[in-house]
Amino acid sequence: MPVRVQTADFDVGAEIAALRMNDPRVGAVAVFVGTVRDVSDGSGVSSMTLEHYPAMTERALREICEQAGARWDLLGTSVVHRVGELRPADQIVLVIVTSAHRGDAFAACEFIMDYLKTEAPFWKKEHTDGGARWVEARSSDEQAAARWREPPKPD
Repeated sequence: MPVRVQTADFDVGAEIAALRMNDPRVGAVAVFVGTVRDVSDGSGVSSMTLEHYPAMTERALREICEQAGARWDLLGTSVVHRVGELRPADQIVLVIVTSAHRGDAFAACEFIMDYLKTEAPFWKKEHTDGGARWVEARSSDEQAAARWREPPKPD
């Protein structure tokens, strides 16, 4: 389960190929790519700075992927998250999940992203028209993660 935190950009196609490794068991690949927007809360964004705790962040990302693997039948997961200064349209995060079936891949990809947003120790500072500001946690991110904490409903 590759997990990397880096300043350099990533190649989505190369990352998918590396995770799949032509494994004939793979019937589904779910991918999420997050990018920097040019507007946030009504203000123009010129750049964003992402900070993290190096060893702690990688450990948190691995644990999130392990949790996904315990919940769904997965063949592989990969997370690449960038740090440092990024500009609008730059790629920030990549989550890839492989499985035999699309349902597991979609659900696990969404789970990993929801938990990454709420559990991984990253801090974002946006540089906007009105000055620099730290980005607060969004209640919508907490609500998205909370739905995974609820016990599954019986069929």
